[in-house]
Amino acid sequence: MVEFADRIKALPPYLFIEVDRMKQKALDEGVDIINLGVGDPDIPTPERIRAAMKKAIDNPENHRYPMGKGKELFRAEIKKFMKKRFGLDMNLKTMIHPLIGSKEGIAHFPLAFVNPGDLTLVTEPSYPVYNSGTIFSGGTPHFVPLKEENNFLPDWKALPEKIKEKAVMLYINYPNNPTGATATKEFFAETVEMAKKYNIIVLHDAAYSEMYYKEPPVSFLNIDGAMDVGIELHSLSKTFSMTGWRIGWACGNEKLIEGLEKVKDNIDSGVFGAIQEAAVVALKNYDELVPPAVEIYRKRLEIMAGGLKELGWQVKEPEATFYLWTKPPADISSIDAVKKIIKEAGIICTPGSGFGDSGEGYVRFALTRDIERIKEAIARLRGLKWQSR
Repeated sequence: MVEFADRIKALPPYLFIEVDRMKQKALDEGVDIINLGVGDPDIPTPERIRAAMKKAIDNPENHRYPMGKGKELFRAEIKKFMKKRFGLDMNLKTMIHPLIGSKEGIAHFPLAFVNPGDLTLVTEPSYPVYNSGTIFSGGTPHFVPLKEENNFLPDWKALPEKIKEKAVMLYINYPNNPTGATATKEFFAETVEMAKKYNIIVLHDAAYSEMYYKEPPVSFLNIDGAMDVGIELHSLSKTFSMTGWRIGWACGNEKLIEGLEKVKDNIDSGVFGAIQEAAVVALKNYDELVPPAVEIYRKRLEIMAGGLKELGWQVKEPEATFYLWTKPPADISSIDAVKKIIKEAGIICTPGSGFGDSGEGYVRFALTRDIERIKEAIARLRGLKWQSR
């Protein structure tokens, strides 16, 4: 009899798989689905990036194993980006490492620093890989709630002293998925202070740092002392509509980068060279390629948020990301709300509870469909009759 390993048994159901099951059932029944579930951009990867990829594929150098550290030209472009965008000076040999998408880096990082039984602090609601990465490393997650009354920032003062003393690692993510919240320099400074006092490693997931509607978000590494305790992960996925390309990077503390590198050297062979060359073109053309895409999401956000407010939904408009983190106009569980919306309106969205217990009662909409489909979604939602539980 084949049995799954305990680490697999310990995993909670992966929320996107459950949502996909409900979507498939609706499709099988002939429903015209509007998919506002998974955060996968519908905007095509810019032609300039695609052209660079086509050219790079013909380079025989890219047909061989890529080096784990990646091409120097890619790391050099990351160094330029981090300097221009955040004012940070990065040693491209010791402080930058390419990733096969930031999700891969998040999952592999704890393998270098978390021993079986070690405690990690997982802020939630959150991207599920923070929890699963901890489980795969043998660690034990301690969930730290993100509450709306605190602008979806964790309250470190409310965290028990014994938990801080046991913790070896902390996951934070700003701009935040799923809430759309951004972090202040003051919050990052408090995080650095706590991390130094209790010897906690900080992993900051900055995958949405370039998808903002107000002030540009700061880097966690901008804070004095952050480089001593932290690592930051960036992604080209949402910024350049390159989710399927699987390309990102980690940067920060040299010892933390070294640990991640040791794990990856034993697991993968690096990022396909042609994709790295295309990523260089993406970063070089940031100023031309990114603002137009953000403006598209801004317009979608205005329409979706305005429509939901008219229908009685509780909406806190995000300062960043392409997500709306909302509460339906009734006291209803997240999963029941999503089931109702799929069944009666043919709209796929994500139950907040799938991101953690603190997400109960919320529903996340990803603004990854064009304006006409978003207007259609609002029209369909207008026809729903809600009853509290």
